[in-house]
Amino acid sequence: MDQVVAQIRPAFEDLLQHTDFVGRHIGPGEADQQRMLDALGYPTIDALIKNVIPAAILSDAPLMLRGALNEVETLEALRTIAAKNQIFKSYIGMGYYNCHTPTVILRNLLENPGWYTAYTPYQPEISQGRLEALLNFQTMVSDLTGMEIANASLLDEATAAAEAMTFCQRVSKSKSKTFFVSQDCYPQTIDVVRTRAAPIGIDVVVGDHLTALDDLDYFGVLLQYPNLSGEIHDYASAVESAHSKDALVVVAADLLALTLLTPPAEFGADVAIGSSQRFGVPLGYGGPHAAYFATKDVHKRLMPGRVVGVSIDSRGDTAYRLAMQTREQHIRREKATSNICTAQVLLANIASMYAVYHGPEGLKTIAQRVHRLAATFVSGIQALNQSKNLNELGIEVLTTHFFDTITLRTVGHTQAIHAAARAQSINLRIVDADKVGIAFDETTTTEDVAALWRIFSSAGQPELSFVAVEAIAADHIPVALRRTSGFLTHPVFNSHHSETQMMRYLRALADKDLALDRTMIPLGSCTMKLNATTEMIPITWKEFSAIHPFAPLEQAQGYQQLVSELEQMLCICTGYDAVSLQPNAGSQGEYAGLLAIRAYHQSRGEGQRDVCLIPSSAHGTNPATAHMAGMKVVVVRCDDNGNVDVADLQAKADQHAADLAALMITYPSTHGVFEQAIREICDIVHAHGGQVYIDGANMNAMVGLCAPGHFGGDVSHLNLHKTFCIPHGGGGPGVGPIGVKSHLAPFLPGHGLLETGIAPVSAAPWGSANILPISWAYITLMGSRGLKQASQMAILNANYIAHTLAPHFPILYAGKDGKGSTVAHECIIDLRPLKDKTGVTVDDVAKRLIDFGFHAPTMSFPVAGTLMIEPTESESKEELDRFCNAMIAIRHEIQAIEDGHISAESSPLRHAPHTAMDLTGEWERAYTREQAVFPVTSLRKAHKYWPPVGRIDNVYGDRNLVCSCPPLSDYE
Repeated sequence: MDQVVAQIRPAFEDLLQHTDFVGRHIGPGEADQQRMLDALGYPTIDALIKNVIPAAILSDAPLMLRGALNEVETLEALRTIAAKNQIFKSYIGMGYYNCHTPTVILRNLLENPGWYTAYTPYQPEISQGRLEALLNFQTMVSDLTGMEIANASLLDEATAAAEAMTFCQRVSKSKSKTFFVSQDCYPQTIDVVRTRAAPIGIDVVVGDHLTALDDLDYFGVLLQYPNLSGEIHDYASAVESAHSKDALVVVAADLLALTLLTPPAEFGADVAIGSSQRFGVPLGYGGPHAAYFATKDVHKRLMPGRVVGVSIDSRGDTAYRLAMQTREQHIRREKATSNICTAQVLLANIASMYAVYHGPEGLKTIAQRVHRLAATFVSGIQALNQSKNLNELGIEVLTTHFFDTITLRTVGHTQAIHAAARAQSINLRIVDADKVGIAFDETTTTEDVAALWRIFSSAGQPELSFVAVEAIAADHIPVALRRTSGFLTHPVFNSHHSETQMMRYLRALADKDLALDRTMIPLGSCTMKLNATTEMIPITWKEFSAIHPFAPLEQAQGYQQLVSELEQMLCICTGYDAVSLQPNAGSQGEYAGLLAIRAYHQSRGEGQRDVCLIPSSAHGTNPATAHMAGMKVVVVRCDDNGNVDVADLQAKADQHAADLAALMITYPSTHGVFEQAIREICDIVHAHGGQVYIDGANMNAMVGLCAPGHFGGDVSHLNLHKTFCIPHGGGGPGVGPIGVKSHLAPFLPGHGLLETGIAPVSAAPWGSANILPISWAYITLMGSRGLKQASQMAILNANYIAHTLAPHFPILYAGKDGKGSTVAHECIIDLRPLKDKTGVTVDDVAKRLIDFGFHAPTMSFPVAGTLMIEPTESESKEELDRFCNAMIAIRHEIQAIEDGHISAESSPLRHAPHTAMDLTGEWERAYTREQAVFPVTSLRKAHKYWPPVGRIDNVYGDRNLVCSCPPLSDYE
């Protein structure tokens, strides 16, 4: 047998080494591509592309990327890079802690495409699993903070604090423009709060909350609990002082500490924010991590971010949905409470399942153990210091009351201590030349404490016995602030503590949902493409996942190489000169881009430029972001074909020439077409002194074919979670880096650890660094040829769908003059005429698609009453045909209403989706059971998806808002 293996292995390995990943990523094979082109009437893909993309911007030049690697080579290359990272035991803390990801959660959630390829749960009937997980997250946060309502996560702790600041300004009755921040908050949080405050005229005052609050006028206060040094303060008097001035109080609280400490709500805080990272989410060099935001119920409609609520379905059974959609930026635009479009759903779900798995007693046990380790370490230092036979160490414990973090005065010893620690592969927090900080965590062991004692002790001092020292260690949590209230009492947190139970719970939730592992997700503007397994594998390697974001740069040389190379790759793909990977969402990228433009104008003495032109078709994040950046939004009309009205743009540019800051435009347009006048549009803005911001949401149609940095863009954000394969994760994580031309490069986001750029927009220097290997791997696997082919196929697939559906549904925008048959990477079908004739709505079509096993396209955006479809390059012709057949079958059902054979109210469209429960009992509907659940015969032979709930009552959910786990009686 060994001889046979020896003979075949070389041939097998040679075959493996030359496997083409491009063919794995792109759905249609060559024969199917030609069939699709024949149907469209084009001899070649190049002929189609030349008809779709304006000749003025189309480029034949190959991307100057290195040759593509296969999957084996790519993983080997990434292992070589990862090996350059040094894994130290980090006691740095500052909001980032080592923790254990339970392996049952690692395998069945983080590494499970049923969870990480899901889309934002805007279609709740096919999202009940992840909605339940998010409801668990909200309940966990509400219970631990004592607040009445929590959202379903934000991007990171620092941006949550910034959101809290603007929230306080909206809610507070104070007329002050000042926001007070305790000097003991995390420095990265203070920096991001200052970034957010500057453009909107908020004055941030940083000081000592013990002395500054009485004499200052302010609308809000931010406090850290426990604080940067580890000290636990009783903030009751500070809260009382703030409330006496009509100000609100925000407390940035550690969730694990709150299992032992009095919750912020119980001492009067109005808002609690923070990170859930230490609940099972790896360090990942800074992210992605789910932040939280919790407040009082009375403020729920002003709270930023998404909220999961409880409603009922068509049978009156409990069902979950995203609540209070009218707060969202895509509806309210520049009047939105926030520009945030994504959250950190995948990470929030990990954190929620960590709480489910451990339960309240398990979490409390972990917290108590962490505190005992910290307390024992302090007792050991004190014992060493008080040794009568030896010289004093000269080390003083400065923190009196603490949970897990302590600060020590180390005058004369600081450098030696840091050197001794790093010699043992240990990182301590560098406070200043005379102080050292240490933060203990879930992964700390008794051996680690003994190792720290040796580092802090002088030569010749005796070894301490951990057991003996622990026996005399005091509890350092103040009696007055010890938690007495219960938490996580709901059965979900007390039922799944064995691996068998947890595995089955996660499976049961995933089975309720439709993700990319089951079916195409044809959402326009969201690019739900393949997230290849090879791209995903490296994110759980400890060399990437176990690095603290504030570790010395020499320990993260692998990450530095990865970041540098990915920045270069993205520059090549976009035509820009520099890239920042710091923004950890597309919304943050937009914001960073406009801040760069704002700072550029100010550097030239033109700070008065504050007008931002935005087409009427733009995504709602654009005007919301412009408002956040301190700009005035002026809307530019679109013509009947969905293009920017160039005459109106010229008139608006003339009108605001002295104050024009920027134009924000999406390309290809939000309507799914490559506008012919894009160069003219850019030239008009530049001629009037403005900068051009090109929204990169639709970059998936441009890579290798045209580049925004070459046809007039000054800055673009890129959605790495779209074009460059980072999975959507059910609504996050995302990465939204910005590319800029050279004149804007000095104004890219900076950070306390960086020496370049301006103010930071995220807590960590490189944002969600842990998932950057995904995009690096995708570009490396595809190479120049593959990336171009992916863009071509995205356009071909979209045009094939538009062509196939055109005889059945009007295609709203198509062709260079609106009369042709070509679209870009997505198409819009217009249901408004059918609604006028039959009463059938986009909701009816979307819900009926569930019965066919499909996620709905984007509903009523950018035009109300329409469906926007984007198939991506990853879907096969077979899957495209399956989707088109479903849409055509639905059209026939609508025709039956038109012809008077059935009413809209009695039709399967209005009753969709159909659950298994609908088939039980008497059947009194005007159509058959078979038509309800097997509307096409192919469904009988395929794995049928059964929606867990019927159509959900949105109005009921908002009128009877419940945003935490309902009592068990609701399920009976």
